[in-house]
Amino acid sequence: MIDQRRCIGCHACTVACKEENRVPLGAFRTWVKYVEQGTFPDTRRHFGVLRCNHCDHAPCVTICPTVALYRRPDGIVDLDGARCIGCKSCMHACPYDALYIDPATQTAAKCHYCAHRVEVGLRPACVIVCPEEAIIAGDLDDPSTTIARLVASEPVQVRKPEQRTRPKVFYVGAETSVLTPRLQQPAASYMWGERPAAEVDLVRMVASVAATTDAAQLSRPVYDAPHVPRPWGARVSAYLWTKSIAAGVLMVAALVGTANPFARAAQRVAAPDRPLATTTDPVIAVAAPLVSLIFLLLTTALLIVDLKRPDRFHYILLKPNPRSWLVWGTWILLAFGASGGVWLAGGLLGFPGLISAVAIPAAILGLATAGYSAFLFGQAEGRDFWQSPLLLPHLMVAAMVAGAAALIVIGGPWSPPPAPCRGVFAAGLILHAGLLALELVRRHPEHDADRAARLLTRGGYATRFWGGVVLAGIVGPLVLVQIAVASGSTVAAVIAAVLALGGLWLWEDLWVKAGQSVPLS
Repeated sequence: MIDQRRCIGCHACTVACKEENRVPLGAFRTWVKYVEQGTFPDTRRHFGVLRCNHCDHAPCVTICPTVALYRRPDGIVDLDGARCIGCKSCMHACPYDALYIDPATQTAAKCHYCAHRVEVGLRPACVIVCPEEAIIAGDLDDPSTTIARLVASEPVQVRKPEQRTRPKVFYVGAETSVLTPRLQQPAASYMWGERPAAEVDLVRMVASVAATTDAAQLSRPVYDAPHVPRPWGARVSAYLWTKSIAAGVLMVAALVGTANPFARAAQRVAAPDRPLATTTDPVIAVAAPLVSLIFLLLTTALLIVDLKRPDRFHYILLKPNPRSWLVWGTWILLAFGASGGVWLAGGLLGFPGLISAVAIPAAILGLATAGYSAFLFGQAEGRDFWQSPLLLPHLMVAAMVAGAAALIVIGGPWSPPPAPCRGVFAAGLILHAGLLALELVRRHPEHDADRAARLLTRGGYATRFWGGVVLAGIVGPLVLVQIAVASGSTVAAVIAAVLALGGLWLWEDLWVKAGQSVPLS
């Protein structure tokens, strides 16, 4: 428990923590945030001691793919650095910004309650060094302890109770705005030092889309520890894009390249004079699985390269956490790759029956490949914008668009794609536009999600969203594909497909960035 009525903001807890645990320069396991209220001379400063909350329902433990993070029987959420692969997913799962990447080991690190001291009967270093005894530690389950009595008798509060993590750091006498980032005015500078340029850029971007209800902020931060602005970058955006192509091209090939009822109906509408594509078509039999496997390899490479410890990637298979969707996603990618390999072998060896047998399983695994990221990002509970129920259908629709576009590009301007392919492409773009409208125009119940959406529609990302995603990535391709259908021009269809693929990549990039742009602490 932190008694903020006693805290004098001396940073003794921060220094003791850094010394006891050899925390490197620029990183913090516990830190003191200063906020101020009022206008001179009627001002007041408040302190907030922030750290890992050792939650009963710790989302960082759930998402960690290698069980590097785990909750001990005594309630401490600890971390085994020897198992960590540096995927940074725990940094997004934690709503409290409590984890960082250690620059020396390139693995995650956090407050572990000085477990090495607790195990031998000592108190955490921050507790014994506090000159005001503002930090109280102990066993909440033992009613005779000081902390149990205080929590039972004092009006305590916790950070972000709406996240339902059941945090175990309690505050007494804390100014609410210190613990709630949305109640603070964005600050581009601090006392005694400058903020990192990347943080300042994000602060200004977020401030530009503050709602009218945000105008009368309760406080302004004047000192805080630095935090990594966006742990997941361009590689994660590219991974979503390459995965959409890998999954979508086999999904659409299975849909339009076999004699199923959908393909026959679309054939009668789109091009009744053209023969129906079959599993003997080189585009369906060889080119589609080959492109799928190439982009699946790119997806895997991007995932591995983005790890801080890529040399430990195999830990996902050898030391897996069955609750993590990073682990499930790895198994899904392996199964989908195997189905694509069988499909390609059937095409190269001239066994159309083998392609027909594997087409439906490949399509189902393609849906799983496209959609599992919705559950992975859903486990990143610290980022409210990524918790949308529309994410799963949106990822599947994006794969449908990407797959149809890839087949159109594979055929090139000299070879028209299978007849239903353009219909799937146009339908996917329309669904993509509708899901974008539902996601971004609606009022989000979570403040952070609403602010992230405003960043896309009228904030720092608005020009790229409206110009690149909507106009060049949806409207333009829809117009061009209609021209292609009316005139029979394959060139217009290829240009439409390339534009749509570019729009999908830009959307994935902006979506990943917007979700990380609103500060957690």
